Amino acid sequence: MTQKLLTLIIQRSFRKSIFLNFFVIFSIFTFSVLIYQYDREKSYRIRQLEITLDNVTEITHRYIDHRNIINTGDFKSLDTLKSLIPISNTRITVIDYSGKVLYDSFVADFDRLENHFARFEVQHALKEGVGSSIRLSTSTNQEFYYYAKDFRKYIVRSAAVYNIEVKNFLKTEQIFLFFVLFLFVLMWVLLHFTTLRLSEFIVKLKDFALKAGNNEDIEVLDSDFKDNEFGIIRKQIIQIYDNLKKAKDELTVEQEKLFDHLQVLDEGIAIFSPQRNKILANSHFIQYINIISEVSTISAENVFLIPEFRKVIDFLEEQSNSQFPYSSKDPDQLLYNVEKNEKYFQIKCIIFSDASFEIMISDITRPERRRLLKQQLTSNIAHELKTPLASIKGYLETVLNNPNIPTEKKHYFMEKAYAQSERLTDLLNDISLLNNIEDAGELFEFKQLQIRPVIRDVVENLRIRMNQKNITCNVEVNPAVAINGNESLLFSVFQNLLENSINYAGENITVTVSNYLEDTKFYYFRYSDTGPGIPEEHLPRIFERFYRVDYGRSRENGGTGLGLSIVKNAVLLHKGDISVKNRPEGGLEFLFSLAKK
Repeated sequence: MTQKLLTLIIQRSFRKSIFLNFFVIFSIFTFSVLIYQYDREKSYRIRQLEITLDNVTEITHRYIDHRNIINTGDFKSLDTLKSLIPISNTRITVIDYSGKVLYDSFVADFDRLENHFARFEVQHALKEGVGSSIRLSTSTNQEFYYYAKDFRKYIVRSAAVYNIEVKNFLKTEQIFLFFVLFLFVLMWVLLHFTTLRLSEFIVKLKDFALKAGNNEDIEVLDSDFKDNEFGIIRKQIIQIYDNLKKAKDELTVEQEKLFDHLQVLDEGIAIFSPQRNKILANSHFIQYINIISEVSTISAENVFLIPEFRKVIDFLEEQSNSQFPYSSKDPDQLLYNVEKNEKYFQIKCIIFSDASFEIMISDITRPERRRLLKQQLTSNIAHELKTPLASIKGYLETVLNNPNIPTEKKHYFMEKAYAQSERLTDLLNDISLLNNIEDAGELFEFKQLQIRPVIRDVVENLRIRMNQKNITCNVEVNPAVAINGNESLLFSVFQNLLENSINYAGENITVTVSNYLEDTKFYYFRYSDTGPGIPEEHLPRIFERFYRVDYGRSRENGGTGLGLSIVKNAVLLHKGDISVKNRPEGGLEFLFSLAKK
């Protein structure tokens, strides 16, 4: 009983909603037609009146033209036209372009009439050729429907007295209104019965759909639902429902597997329809196209707007114009690499047999950088080793090929060979240290240590070389400053910075090391000297391996070309960052941070 009552309430509510919707739509339509027809009828009657008044102005114009009244000035002769005018009480007025009244059939002494240039209908006639208005005449104190027409040399204005007869003529017929209201009532009755039947059908269909959606027994239905056309619909829906449910369950399982697989992949993958609409895409795909395009987007379809994917577009268009069908066994594919913002990506496009296609983006930055670095490092190491080895070989050959060489000379050549071997040792040690920082940073032991003693040890270690060039070092670091770091690496950081100043900043300079800022996570350090600095174009590259501002001068001073590269990598291993710039007052300034923990 409760279920039937609830169904009845829902049915009435739904029926009311349908009825109101149809009622509002039909009401709007009816009133729109009514307003349109009313306006159309009114416009038609106004037009009829204006056609009659236009005929009057034409007759007047022809009479003036035929009698040459403009030249003779005999406007009084226009009084003979009164008997020819089809509407009684029609007023004729002739006005020149200055607004002077040349003739008025309602005013005998029309010469005394005020200037009519500002009259609304006259202004409209001057601008648009014709003009009309309804207003009270200040000359006769009567209300007129005015119609004025421009005949190039003068304006002829005809007017009908706006009395009851003219007003009734302009009114629209009322019979159309009653006819529309009759149709409105008839439609209301039809809507009542139509929505009643429609609501019953939709409520039953709703109950059926709810049972199917809730996996209830949809075989059990009302008898009246079985015995009519809905019985056939019921059977078809049951069959379609069973097939779709089975297919949906299978697809859901496979889809979840596919999505889970795509999300854990490091590659960015997106599959598109032949019309280039996205079917699916994982998060890495969106991330990679944002990096490549440098424009934030969440739409995978934007990949076709990125210039770096132009090869993919050309490949797709080329394959779509091909006369050979797509092969499922050996699908067509495109493979190429893209470099963007120091990152490297491999882009692969595969076209499937149904003309849909997949775009896969792989981040190959690390292996590509390793390859390039290995290639560059191999070339640089070979180049750097060649010089000291050639020097050592040359000195030893000189000693071996000249047995009678004086002892002092022999000793000189041996010292030179030893110096070159020391340089070679330093180079190999720096290469080993740099590789350990980059590839085996986790092997370095980190502990809490104070920075000031490390700097002090570096200064003492290089004191003799500093004194030789009269270099002063000011350390402005609080003794309490301590970080979690590796003592050996931090020693290398400050030693390489100080050696860089000793080797290249010149004599009589001052070096300053200070801790200028700290926050909850980092200490910030400034290392500066008062030397000449370096040209601005070299600043972005001084942390590169084997990069030298002055190659010959660097060799003379004994540098390996790896010192600042070691500094940068050691700072990065300590979770910090480093930058370099020329000081406005002269000299070089390094700003770097070291993590507290």
